[in-house]
Amino acid sequence: MPAITAVEADLRPPRLGYMPDAPHPTYPDAERLPLVDTLHGQAVPDPYRWLEDAADPRTEAWSKTQDALFTAAHQTWPGKEHVRRRVSELVGAGVVTAPVWRGDRQFIMRRSTEQEHAVLIVIEADGTERTLLDPMAIDATGTTTLDTWQPSKEGHLLAYQLSLGGTEESILRVMDVTTEDVVDGPIDRARYSPVAWLPGGASYYYVRRLPADQVPDGEEQFHRRVWLHQVGTDADTDTLVFGEGLDSTNYYGVTVSRDGRWMSITASAGTEPRNDLWVADLSTSSPDQPDLITVQEGVDAQTMLQFGRDGLIYAYTNAGSPRGRILISEPGAWSLDKWRDLVPEDPEAVLEGWAILDGEALPDPVLLVVRSHHAVGRIHRHDLRSGSEIGSVPMPGLGTVAGISDRPEGGHEAWFGYTDHITPPSVYHYDASTDATTLWANAPGSVDVPPAASEQVVYPSKDGTDVRMFVIRRSDAGAGPVPTILNGYGGFGIPLTPAYSATILAWVEAGGAYVVANLRGGGEEGEDWHRGGMRDTKQNVFDDFHAAAEWLIDHGVTTSDQLTISGGSNGGLLVGAALTQRPDLYAAVICAAPLLDMVRYEEHGLGPTWSDEYGTAADPTELGWLLSYSPYHHVREGVDYPATLFTIFDGDTRVDPLHGRKMAAALQHATTGTRPVLVRRESDVGHGARAVTRAVELSVDTLAFAAAQTGLDWDA
Repeated sequence: MPAITAVEADLRPPRLGYMPDAPHPTYPDAERLPLVDTLHGQAVPDPYRWLEDAADPRTEAWSKTQDALFTAAHQTWPGKEHVRRRVSELVGAGVVTAPVWRGDRQFIMRRSTEQEHAVLIVIEADGTERTLLDPMAIDATGTTTLDTWQPSKEGHLLAYQLSLGGTEESILRVMDVTTEDVVDGPIDRARYSPVAWLPGGASYYYVRRLPADQVPDGEEQFHRRVWLHQVGTDADTDTLVFGEGLDSTNYYGVTVSRDGRWMSITASAGTEPRNDLWVADLSTSSPDQPDLITVQEGVDAQTMLQFGRDGLIYAYTNAGSPRGRILISEPGAWSLDKWRDLVPEDPEAVLEGWAILDGEALPDPVLLVVRSHHAVGRIHRHDLRSGSEIGSVPMPGLGTVAGISDRPEGGHEAWFGYTDHITPPSVYHYDASTDATTLWANAPGSVDVPPAASEQVVYPSKDGTDVRMFVIRRSDAGAGPVPTILNGYGGFGIPLTPAYSATILAWVEAGGAYVVANLRGGGEEGEDWHRGGMRDTKQNVFDDFHAAAEWLIDHGVTTSDQLTISGGSNGGLLVGAALTQRPDLYAAVICAAPLLDMVRYEEHGLGPTWSDEYGTAADPTELGWLLSYSPYHHVREGVDYPATLFTIFDGDTRVDPLHGRKMAAALQHATTGTRPVLVRRESDVGHGARAVTRAVELSVDTLAFAAAQTGLDWDA
């Protein structure tokens, strides 16, 4: 599409509310403290530090006034009932996941149209279905979430974790799958815990934090250990297996092979993109005192093991291969330099996972390898013995492979989830004996999906690097710029791949464009892509984002007066930096659960686990990186800032809502324009999962805000 002309530019709709005679919004009083820290010789002002304390009466009063301000503005936004109805209809497609097999039992997650949360279902050998866990049956308020679950190797027991109010403070229990009785737990302090069952189900390994009275003040969220637990016993008598004396921010992974012979433990400090790895032979050492052998330690790479049914050991690693490769070895040769490449690195695609099909119906075993080609999922067929590629599995479209599973005891079948920007989640079945792919399960709800199309485009960033983004528009859209939402993340090696979204489709159906940018810092192009947007290279992420906006404007997709940017968590940091670096480029900003004070982020929540991603203010050089873009410290008086909506959640234990409070106060003080700076505060929800109605209301408010600022007409 050609760039817009000067005449077309004159026809752009004006920024709503940006009129010479419009009054400046009246914001709550927020005292500006003359507080200046001196860090490594640098003066760092922090006028709103008092807003860090949610329990401070001044903060409570300020927050209540912000609530009233949001409510008043919210009432003026047109189209909310239409958005609520349409988003609710589109969310009604529901969710279904690929099955997890244990013998003849299948475990799936499914959410139908009328359900608030996905429920865990077991399907018996005769096809009978039973709901094992329904969060709404457990808690009718909808604030309890099912965080994770893991059936035993035989499928007769189920470990599961629930948390309340969005806190993600999981409580671990075990259920008898047949009787549905709770036979173990509750065990607290099990947040993010893996569960590795030993054969028979009498015991399992898991990860639990030390009690608060055994750790320094302020470090209660850290100090994890790997424990061995006997089902039905008091968790306080569990055997400590691993973690003593290691980094306090370590996250641990633990697995046990299907036959119970091998266990592996991984450790990574916080969110570092590297891990140490150990393995133990449980046939020659006791499960409560495993003789751990080092496979990888102090190596700047990620490596994980899978124990094959054929007696061989498979490994994923990105050591020397930032897009990932598969290694294979006999047991005992634990030094990775002695392993051989089974599937080498693909220079154009990122390794996401694999499944081994080795059933008697196959003349030769097959390895299904899942890769992401520039954020688009594909499945390749390889010979398991040689690793050579022998074909591919047909895909329904240009979307995402949402997990792949096989039968743990072996077989010739695999199941994989699929979704894209327009297609609700579905599950496909692949039969290697016939090389046939068939639909196994559709999303449970029937929805009228609007006429929309997703296009992937390539654009140059500031330094000339090619970056990709998906542009989703009505397939019957006419020419001319339209109100557009640009979304990004760019951090922690997390890729933004195509996924069905009621929010996106409701916006696009109304005539807008929705864009998802695959910025550096993410994982769309492998670990090098991640490291090109972290620590001292973080500015690349923001440059990629600005360049995306400029491309959309130059190619006539939108105008700066019609452009909203949106991001959450690390994406909240992204849009916070974008609005302070280029306030002229954007009309509106949706900043969700954001990280914004980069000097003090380590003082709160899970901040200490992110220092490898961003850098630490304790180091003078790294403080310089942080101050170069920290949004809170780059708010300037006398600037007409874009309309900004902060969405913060009182139950958020990952990113403290203080970031949104402090940044909102700074922007409200500094901006000279009439465009609003608002805070939408929500209780009893946290950083992640929530009930459907709560998710719908959040979408309604953010879309209505964006439409009000950019001129999208819901009625049209």
